[in-house]
Amino acid sequence: MALIIVVAVLALLGGLAANRFLRPRLLSEDDDTGMAVKDLVGPLLTLTVLLLAFVLVTANGSYGKAEVASRGEAKAVDQLVEAAEYAPAAQKAEIQADAVCYARAVRTQEWPAMADGNGSAAPSVWSTDMRRVFRQVEGKPVFGMLVAADNKRSEEREERLTQATASIPSAILWFLLATLVITVMALGICLPRRNNRGQIITLVVITALLTTTLCIIRDVDRPFGGIINIEPTAITEIERQATRDYLANHQTGDLPCDDQGNRKNA
Repeated sequence: MALIIVVAVLALLGGLAANRFLRPRLLSEDDDTGMAVKDLVGPLLTLTVLLLAFVLVTANGSYGKAEVASRGEAKAVDQLVEAAEYAPAAQKAEIQADAVCYARAVRTQEWPAMADGNGSAAPSVWSTDMRRVFRQVEGKPVFGMLVAADNKRSEEREERLTQATASIPSAILWFLLATLVITVMALGICLPRRNNRGQIITLVVITALLTTTLCIIRDVDRPFGGIINIEPTAITEIERQATRDYLANHQTGDLPCDDQGNRKNA
């Protein structure tokens, strides 16, 4: 994001410098004439609408899918906890404990890692342990409910991790940045050299808006990092509920993991 802002500022300065030193050699018209403020509105609206449309597509795609997957995963974990109520006491306790530890691992370890487009192996420890417990109730009615909920959890987690990576290729971002540079410099050259305060202010506003739009594109394309990010609100709430259900019959010290979701005996 910082690179986008720096390049945009350099493009603005380059356009103004070209207006000052290169324009007299390219144009023979009077220096007091040139592109008026109203003439800049056309490119502003066109480019802004195009870039904003791209932002909307990105937001409804990568960001929206990531948010839905995050909530779907939390709901699936909640279903696991509820389905465990129909399992024998020993298996019920293990499944609910694994659900608490899984939620903790997702919240404290995998969520920060997704800011860089990465995942974490910590949640997989507890999902594997849950499937081990499932085998102990195979053949019982609760088995199907547990497997269905776990499959849903696995699918939603995979979707969440997929959306954590950038969906827009770097080549497209560089193309958009190059377009911004060419547009700003071209408009800068067209400014009149004198009596141009209004045009310069308008050009600065255009540059700021286009730069902000490009920064939003990059930020929204990374839904778990940056300014516009998805918080682990849903999984945190499920962790709280699962912990409450587990502690109804057990002590905090009975949980097989610490506050970070790491196995205690590791």
